[in-house]
Amino acid sequence: MHAMDVMTTDVITIDPDTTVQGLATLLAERGISGAPVVDPSGRLVGVVSEGDLLHRAEIGTAHRHRKRRRSWWLDHFASDLAREYVKSHGRTVKDIMTRDVVTVAEDTELSEVAALLEAKRIKRVPVMRDGKIVGIISRANIVRAVGATKGAAPREGEGDDRSIRARLLAELGREEWAKIWPEDIIVRDGTVHFWLSDDEPEEKRQALRVAAETITGVRSVEEHFLPAPAVPAF
Repeated sequence: MHAMDVMTTDVITIDPDTTVQGLATLLAERGISGAPVVDPSGRLVGVVSEGDLLHRAEIGTAHRHRKRRRSWWLDHFASDLAREYVKSHGRTVKDIMTRDVVTVAEDTELSEVAALLEAKRIKRVPVMRDGKIVGIISRANIVRAVGATKGAAPREGEGDDRSIRARLLAELGREEWAKIWPEDIIVRDGTVHFWLSDDEPEEKRQALRVAAETITGVRSVEEHFLPAPAVPAF
């Protein structure tokens, strides 16, 4: 499997001039833990996450360090303190974002993506095409891919799986009732896996199954359920 087979295509991005408070509101309201940062031309300039908001002066969680007498070996330590100060006091996304962003291409093998996430100790990686973001892969996307394998080694026919998925997405894209994100559909060895909210109407589930079964090459359809998002109480 490759990045294009499991990536999230509806990518939420943020402007580098967005305020820190605006970032926090976006992450909370959209239920995400991070986002790529793009400039007005759509160029990727960084990535920001909830971890960048943990130590903030406004809420008293900024790091506190005991003053030390200056010496040559403390120069590196001083640079670290300066970076921490910017993180805790910066007012905009460009002040706190990570600028050295790890990215992958659409055709990057999923094994390489998983290795990157582990080696770099990151939770997500942008997927690029011609310098633009076309998707993002998180650890959750890879977990879903594992869930679709049934513990079996991959078989020949990955191209067929990709063709099935493309045709199914095209079919669902023509239907007004078929509101489902592309990353919630994975095709493996001719089996279509739908990841659905556990409050999804039975009628929609049945229609999704029928739509999948009309695609040539589909052998079976499986449903996987996720807890429905909690509705805020007012």
